[in-house]
This record gives sequence, structure tokens and C-alpha cells, in this order.
Amino acid sequence: MPLPGENSKPIGEMTVLITGGSGGIGGAIAERFASVGMNIVIHYMNSHEAANDVARRCMALGARVLTVTADVKDRSQLLRMSEKLESCGLQPDILVNNAGKAHYGMLADLTEEEWDEIMAVNLKGTFLCSQIFMPYMVSQRFGRIINVSSVWGISGASCEVAYSASKGGINAFTKALAKELAPSGVTVNAVAPGAVNTAMLANLQEEEVRMLEEEIPVGRLGAPDEISSLVYFLALPESGYITGQVISPNGGWIT
Repeated sequence: MPLPGENSKPIGEMTVLITGGSGGIGGAIAERFASVGMNIVIHYMNSHEAANDVARRCMALGARVLTVTADVKDRSQLLRMSEKLESCGLQPDILVNNAGKAHYGMLADLTEEEWDEIMAVNLKGTFLCSQIFMPYMVSQRFGRIINVSSVWGISGASCEVAYSASKGGINAFTKALAKELAPSGVTVNAVAPGAVNTAMLANLQEEEVRMLEEEIPVGRLGAPDEISSLVYFLALPESGYITGQVISPNGGWIT
């Protein structure tokens, strides 16, 4: 007898949509799902070539891949993207809300426009994508929504107040939506990485990286593959009893 919310669809026939799929973590997530033969939809905003590079790596693993562009702040663009996916038979069983925008600087220097942009990309984008793509999951009584948050959404970070606030909002959004969708067989979880070796840390000097690594109990930065493995685990049908959780792979940095 299948577990409640367990999909009868073989995993290789499922479709995953990764927003912000052209970046380091997004690309690693796409490749992890591609490795088991899932249909992959890679969303991007401006990074056309980077998205195509990720797509080629996924296709080399034997996956069916589609790249799509849309502004996650704009409902009309996301609705057009949804229509395109439906016409291609690629309505997502799994949504990974990974698109995000970082900002570093004192709150006193932050403009209202910068605040609004960070909130719109990180928090509103997560809301819009979830709202648009969850009805299909509810209709089939199976789905996975996985929101990529940040350790700073748990603890907060000096000079990253807006970013921390947006990610903290995602964590609360995750817990609340999980309760709404649980009766429909749809789980909602968040992955809140610590310091991961991606382009987001490229502005750090070598000495700054070394000092950061010394603060982390495991003594190193995380790898994108370590984040993608956790996202993949949460997407599995057998992970249906895990919902409303914010899991932070951070090497023991924040507990």
C-alpha cells in the first residue's frame, strides 16, 4: 500500500523546476536530479550562457532539459512560463525556489529601492512561484516545494540585514505553507546553507576566506554538491513525512 502522498509516477518521469538554475548551487541541484533521469527545467533571469552550460551538463547525463527565462518578481512573466511548461508536458512535480539576490552593506546606507528589490526577488519570488505551481501538485496529491534559504535567515548577519530578513521570511513562509499543503500530499521544506564555495563568495579575499573557514567547526566551506544532495533527498517520495522543516547544512557553524 502506498504511503500517504506517495506518487505512483516513477522518479524518472518526474519534472523538477529550479529557479536560479544557472548558478553554482542551482546548477548542482539540476545535475543531481538529472543524474536519476528526471526532466529538468532550468530557470534563469539574465545568465543565458550559464544556463545553457548547466543544460548541456544535464543532457550529458541523459536528462530531458528545458531552459526558461522569467523575472520571478513578475507574476505575468511567471504565468507565461507556466503555460510554456504545460504545453511541453513539463509541469513540475518538484519546485526548487533557488533564485535569490544578496546584498552586503550597512543598513544605514541601504536605499529603499535596494530593500524592495531584495524582498521582491527572495521573498516575493518564492511566494509567486509556489502559488503558481502548487495547484498541479495538489491536483495529483503529490509534490515537493523546497526553498533555498540561508543560515542568515536563522541567525541574522551584520551588514546583511535585508538579506537576512528576506531569508527569515522564507523560513516562516516554509513552515506556514507546509501546514496548508500537508493534507494534499505536498511537502514544503527549506534548506538554509552556510558558507558555500560559489560565486557569491568570490568577492572575499583569500585571507577573509581563511578566517571564515577557521570559524566553521569542520574547517572548510561547503560544496554545492553537498547542498544539492540534501535538496534531492527532500524531494524523494519516501521523504513525505518531512515537512515544515528548515535544515541548515553549515558545517556546525550555526547550531
